[in-house]
Amino acid sequence: MPGILPALMRRLVNKVAGIVLAACFLWLAWALYYHFSTSKVPPGVCQPLKVQFLHIVLVMLFGLNYVLWKIGLCPWLAIPRFAFDVIPPSDDPTISIKNEFFEGVPVRIYQLKEPSAGMRRGIMFFHGGCGLFGSIDAYERFCRYIAKESDSVLVSVGYCLAPESPYPTQFNQCHDATVHFMKNSENYGVDPARIILCGDSFGGLVTAYLCQELKNRTDLPKVHAQMLLYPFLQALDCNLPSYQQNSLFPLISRKNLLKFAAQYLDQSTSMIDMAISGNLIPQSIQMKYKGWVHSDNIPYEFRIRNHNPAPPASPKDNLFNLLYEALDRKISPLLADDSFLQGLPETFILTCEYDVLRDDGLLYKKRLEDNGVPVSWYHLEDGFHAITVLINHWFITFTSSKTGMDGIVNYVKGL
Repeated sequence: MPGILPALMRRLVNKVAGIVLAACFLWLAWALYYHFSTSKVPPGVCQPLKVQFLHIVLVMLFGLNYVLWKIGLCPWLAIPRFAFDVIPPSDDPTISIKNEFFEGVPVRIYQLKEPSAGMRRGIMFFHGGCGLFGSIDAYERFCRYIAKESDSVLVSVGYCLAPESPYPTQFNQCHDATVHFMKNSENYGVDPARIILCGDSFGGLVTAYLCQELKNRTDLPKVHAQMLLYPFLQALDCNLPSYQQNSLFPLISRKNLLKFAAQYLDQSTSMIDMAISGNLIPQSIQMKYKGWVHSDNIPYEFRIRNHNPAPPASPKDNLFNLLYEALDRKISPLLADDSFLQGLPETFILTCEYDVLRDDGLLYKKRLEDNGVPVSWYHLEDGFHAITVLINHWFITFTSSKTGMDGIVNYVKGL
């Protein structure tokens, strides 16, 4: 009898191990199938094999989260959020890092420990993630790099995420934190005349909106510059050349982008196919903004790769009404009237060739220039969406991550 129990335990452990191993194999097999059947890696992208590896890992994370969420074992998006935050960078003794609250909003402040001869530049940074992902921790390496290499005081804003904190909470919190910093910048060794607003992806959207919103405030110093890194800037047309050309790019496809946007705005994802077909927005509305949002306004060299003009729209008005807020300046600052663009601060726009949002940046560049705003444009010909965030992430860092980051830093140092 004493020998039977250990034998039974061994058999049970072996069975459980076999089941777990089989589940892991099926999980990986499904991720590989999903990757190769739904995505396409263009040959010109930076380190394509690494792109594929990263996408397969993300598919596994999102797939696992979906299964566990459906059976009630974890909250929606919990696993991807945890994975993005889980690996902290090593300590850097040259950088001072402090956690504070601005008007109740958590922020993290980065600057070199070495004293500065005068007041430093200040950078308010808003992270990306479609309002659903991202955090101060996930952007730790990114923020350290910019603060250190540009010798600036960088404030990373930890706004609350949707759906727990629904739209427009994120915009309101970023606004309140920014106003607080602009009023109190000297307390942090920052020259109030040299404050920059910066954001990537969704954070670029927040940056563009805040600069439009704050430009006429007489009780605040003027924003010195805005920096928009592969920004989302309009919800009118998802058939622009870059949306079609990169519709199957693995890390952020057109369908995934629209899915996340719908989830952020608490709208049904069943409308995605209608948006792609051009049948979500009435033609009268499309014609109203045609002078601003149209492929003809995009340089020819960006239009020649796999682009077919969308067919005429035949939408259902009730669906458009559900998404009316998507054309508001908060979500579509590209559609703002000229009066909101005139007098904006000088602007840095970073775009990536293999990014569905590339043309949002190109179109905003043209609109700003048409309204007399100086624009510095930096384009990564082999880059993809969110590539700069991967700086200093060991084996998942890309060569263009540093190229893009150095372009950002050089611009900041020139201000």
